[in-house]
Amino acid sequence: MKITGIDCHVLLVPDLDTGATSSAQDDIVVFVHTDEGITGVGETDVNPWIAKACIEAPSTHTMGMGLKDMLLGENPLEPERLWEKLYTGSAMNGRRGAVICAMGAIDIALWDIRGKAAGKPCWELLGAKARDHIVPYASLQPTGNGFEAYRDSLVEWAVRAKELGFTAAKMEVTLSGPYNHSGLNEPDERVTEVVAACRRAVGPDFVMMIDVQYAWPNAESCLQVVRDWGEFNLFFLETPIQIDDLPGYARLHREAPMKIAAGEWQNTRHEFADLMDVGLVDVAQPDIGRVGGLTEARRVAEMARERQRLVVPHCWKTGIGIAASAHLAAITPHCPYIEFLPANLCDSLLRKELVADELQIVDGKIPIPRKPGLGIEVDMDALRRFEIRI
Repeated sequence: MKITGIDCHVLLVPDLDTGATSSAQDDIVVFVHTDEGITGVGETDVNPWIAKACIEAPSTHTMGMGLKDMLLGENPLEPERLWEKLYTGSAMNGRRGAVICAMGAIDIALWDIRGKAAGKPCWELLGAKARDHIVPYASLQPTGNGFEAYRDSLVEWAVRAKELGFTAAKMEVTLSGPYNHSGLNEPDERVTEVVAACRRAVGPDFVMMIDVQYAWPNAESCLQVVRDWGEFNLFFLETPIQIDDLPGYARLHREAPMKIAAGEWQNTRHEFADLMDVGLVDVAQPDIGRVGGLTEARRVAEMARERQRLVVPHCWKTGIGIAASAHLAAITPHCPYIEFLPANLCDSLLRKELVADELQIVDGKIPIPRKPGLGIEVDMDALRRFEIRI
């Protein structure tokens, strides 16, 4: 089998808000075609125009090869070998950042092809089954023009998620900091007020995670707030400080009353080595597309196992990324949850409409995928509606 073509589709929601901190508003969907009629699909969470350029840019020399150039004519059934070829050939321009994200979309598509060709779900080709089902947590982002509306919106989403059968949810509580899109600038005690309101609403047995989106400038300012959060029994606190403050993360690991989670931006196992060995994060959060695809995500999961850390994949995209996360979780015993952006608890039309036959939740759990490849289908009519061409 040979790769005959790679198509990149840039998608945007019609009401794109560049002031919002939500990458569910855009997407790049990559199709890898073969001479045997099997096509694989992947996506990645990065500016889609940049990812498209990374894939389609022509080669100029042996250290600055184009990703598409390196793949045409290759055997798609060898994703691990092709990952190394792409990493090495693009090393001067890549190694981290957008090039690795673009490689991630391609790698997911290659595993989709490999599974379809073998008539097996991707996870069966990635490793041994580690569980009988996958537990998703509902990822919830509130709306509202004032503090009370913001708080009440998040509480309402949390209650609704529990009613839908979720046993866990992550609440975004971002009332200050560099990625605060709420329009609010509230003091830290208001953050605690929102967390407390959510805990009261869902009860003591519901698993709660909190994402503050790098809200605090350093570990000390974070600890001044979260030292008293032990009563809320949080599963983890996500990205409390800027990601490059690894000594700060190590201090939070030692002193905070909950697990610390991070890794949504990390590319490759090398950045996760720093995050786990220097930053001492308790929960590694590889985004399957951003980290470099299923090939690299599996390596990160193994690193986490060796260090006795948990893996909870990040995914703020569509059913394509959710499926990739589920296949990783299926072979990873130390992956208690995957992030799940519920289509009926978000505002993104891309999330609602792009994937026509996505993995389903049954009694709060996702059954282990059984269909070949990723096991999902893209709605091509929806893709054409959202596609932007220039």
